Amino acid sequence: MAVFLGTARCAPSMTRLAPCGRRFRISDPAVSLCRRGSSPFRLLSRASLSEFSSLLHSRASYVASRDAAAEDAGGRGHDGESDSEIIFMGTGTSEGIPRVSCLTNPLKKCPVCLKAVVPGSKNRRLNTSILIRYPGPTRKCNILIDAGKFFYQSALRWFPAYGIRTIDAVIITHSHADAIGGLDDLRDWTNNVQPHIPIYVAKRDFEVMKKTHYYLVDTSGIIPGAAVSELQFNIMQEEPFVVNDLQITPLPVWHGQGYRSLGFRFGKVCYISDVSEIPEETYPLLRDCDILIVDALRPDRSTSTHFGLPRALEEVRKIQPKRTLFTGMMHLMDHEAVNEGLKKLLETEGIDVQLSYDGLRIPITL
Repeated sequence: MAVFLGTARCAPSMTRLAPCGRRFRISDPAVSLCRRGSSPFRLLSRASLSEFSSLLHSRASYVASRDAAAEDAGGRGHDGESDSEIIFMGTGTSEGIPRVSCLTNPLKKCPVCLKAVVPGSKNRRLNTSILIRYPGPTRKCNILIDAGKFFYQSALRWFPAYGIRTIDAVIITHSHADAIGGLDDLRDWTNNVQPHIPIYVAKRDFEVMKKTHYYLVDTSGIIPGAAVSELQFNIMQEEPFVVNDLQITPLPVWHGQGYRSLGFRFGKVCYISDVSEIPEETYPLLRDCDILIVDALRPDRSTSTHFGLPRALEEVRKIQPKRTLFTGMMHLMDHEAVNEGLKKLLETEGIDVQLSYDGLRIPITL
């Protein structure tokens, strides 16, 4: 069952979006530190100019990122080894990193936010989101998980760099602004690239969208000639479903008391971006997980709505994936410093864990 423009109808055939086959890699933008005495404003201006320049050289960025991906993946080449991958579109909190409040604070300097304004910094983080890429009959298929407030900025940075043009579907984890705030920006695709984009969303979250994005759900009130995102809403249950020949299994979790959010499993990859508690009935769905991507907001403790690093590590020990990448980090999580500590767990406990970062690419097999 799909809901389109506020009315129920049979789900549209996905054949027109090119049913896809399957199967997953890592890039590594260089990190540079700000010079002593540089003002946050000068750093921010320099970063903005550099970002614009990088867009003009997107193809070169793609090649460099591909080579770094091969190195991070243990020397595996990008071509011929694995045709499917995850791209981390964003790995930060709702307000992103750096924070304006930190950059403008005359009394206290935030070291992570100051690092984040430097081009290529792995501490620069936008709203948590990933893109699943896998081969179809004629081209790569692209499934996006979440389109938050900063989605368009993420797309500006990574779509040209990695040669991405189309969006075959968007799957929503929950209805907070950092997961659905960018739905309006999908108009760039439906106006200029493709006729529509299917949105997969739980009924409770669709009810929220009917208020927050009422003009996308019911376009009958749109002024003639005005172009908004052409979205096809599909209501998903907490049971496996198929999108473009890729099976997706919802992973129900709690994101604060009484608030349901969804993670998703595809192949042996489990993605849980917003979680404060994992129900017992969800653990069986996490068995035999090769790659776990899970929420880790801050280094010291959990909050009422998010795992902190200590709790996230407890869950890693319980779930026992082959590899874990943390996401959803706030500005207390310095990428280099935290990862240096996490490396020791590989030696002491045999746990392969690290922080993800925006633009990271990981090869997967579906």
